[in-house]
Amino acid sequence: MCRNIKTLFNFDPPASDEEVSASALQFVRKLSGSTKPSKANEAVFARAVEEVTAAARRLLDGLVTAAPSKNREIEAEKARARTAKRFG
Repeated sequence: MCRNIKTLFNFDPPASDEEVSASALQFVRKLSGSTKPSKANEAVFARAVEEVTAAARRLLDGLVTAAPSKNREIEAEKARARTAKRFG
């Protein structure tokens, strides 16, 4: 489940709200052990996603680095190369 959680810090352009929310959703799914909550748990699940999204955004906005920003396309190509090497 957590394979969709990607590093979001230090990219140009910065991570979008949609990317942060998607990572938060994956995190909450992993913690809860459920990809789709029951009706009884739907509200608390949604609230957890909102709270994790807000915390993640605060974290990303507060982090600082002297390293140059990473290029998304180059990093994606590196990931594809690692996958090809690993799985053939």
